Amino acid sequence: MLCFTDSLTGNKNEFVPRDSGKVSIYWCGPTVYDIPHLGHARSALAFDVLVRYLKWSGYEVTAVSNITDIDDKIIERAATKGTTEPELARLYEKKHIDELDRLNIIHPDYRPRATEYIKEMIAVIQDLVNRDMAYSTSSGVYFPVEKLDGYGALAHQSLDQLRENAGTRVEVDTEKQDPLDFALWKAAKPDEPAWESPWGLGRPGWHIECVAMSLDILGDDFDIHGGGDDLMFPHHENERAECVGCDRLFARTWVHNGMVLVENEKMSKSLGNFQTLADLLDAWDPRALRLLVLQTHYRRTMEINEDGMTAANAALDRLDSFERRITGVNLLQTSPDEDVVEKFRTAMDDDLGTASGLAVIFDAVRDANRALDTENIEKASTLVTAIHELLLVLGIELSATSDDSSDAAEIDALVAARTEAKLSKDFTEADRIREELSNRGIILEDGPSGTTWYRN
Repeated sequence: MLCFTDSLTGNKNEFVPRDSGKVSIYWCGPTVYDIPHLGHARSALAFDVLVRYLKWSGYEVTAVSNITDIDDKIIERAATKGTTEPELARLYEKKHIDELDRLNIIHPDYRPRATEYIKEMIAVIQDLVNRDMAYSTSSGVYFPVEKLDGYGALAHQSLDQLRENAGTRVEVDTEKQDPLDFALWKAAKPDEPAWESPWGLGRPGWHIECVAMSLDILGDDFDIHGGGDDLMFPHHENERAECVGCDRLFARTWVHNGMVLVENEKMSKSLGNFQTLADLLDAWDPRALRLLVLQTHYRRTMEINEDGMTAANAALDRLDSFERRITGVNLLQTSPDEDVVEKFRTAMDDDLGTASGLAVIFDAVRDANRALDTENIEKASTLVTAIHELLLVLGIELSATSDDSSDAAEIDALVAARTEAKLSKDFTEADRIREELSNRGIILEDGPSGTTWYRN
């Protein structure tokens, strides 16, 4: 039984889609004013695996992830760089997608840009105005949070708690009825992008963008809405408010991934611990980052650091070493091992338990190596088929080519020399080479088809 933890209720519930056999998903994409960082990667990976798993489970999936291409930060950055907002947004949109491509993130079925949905946003705002769930000031059109029963439910806080916690973060506007009231439409300012509306020239507020795009593409009562847990308030709370204010059904289930820490602190430019995705992928195999992220449950906060990447890279080497080993084996064309598949499904059905799912795969690799050692080709074949299929569900493709680091050729030569020493019964030399490689962090695995190696 497939279950997800719903951020709105806090309960782990059985997943029941709006339409049998089909799943509609929307997760918030980037605001494209800068290059992507590790937080973007963590969120993209969580929803990438969610989509992959749902498809593998037999669902027909419609996936939507937007591009916010009009925003205060985009306007400020464009002014700083002496370019236009559309030019800046397209530049960083491409950079974002290019880096996610390196991580093997599958593209959503729809990637709407906010500026393409202005008409739909105005229609939602007009509906709120007609229902007396919006009011105008000289600076724009605002949503009155006091009028919505249950505002704060997604944040799990009352209005008074939200007001107290907001403090100085809320911009003072004496025309607003409540400090927490948020903009649906912002009145035009000089030299800023603006569109015609019933309330004069202006541009949409952030939250209305995702409401208009998600409802237009997926329809009311769509199945899953998600993003990073830093979006839970105010962004997702305000999206929910807008939709409920229109008396429409919004997302059935809210799914949020945890944040990325660096040295036990939230990654931010102000703390100087900001790391771009490009920098990390230039230094490490992108598959190692995927492996590291999947070793932590998507809802938990996680740390990405050199020690973690080193361990993930070693685990990846072990998988690639296994792939090299089976390359020379005449395996059977067979169905995947049913027991392994069922254990994996059980792990993943429990709120997308990727860490437990990976453990099932690594156990299968161990068992496959043992089957190869005893020349049980039939057993090895079913395990290998399962391993390959399940790794692809997680977006991981193995490589049978030698490690591409600078000492790989030297290690291959030492492994060959050890094999030659064993054949000539010079076991002292063979043991010496094994010990030398071990001291360098190289693990050898001997089998009927030869010796493979990976880094510890």
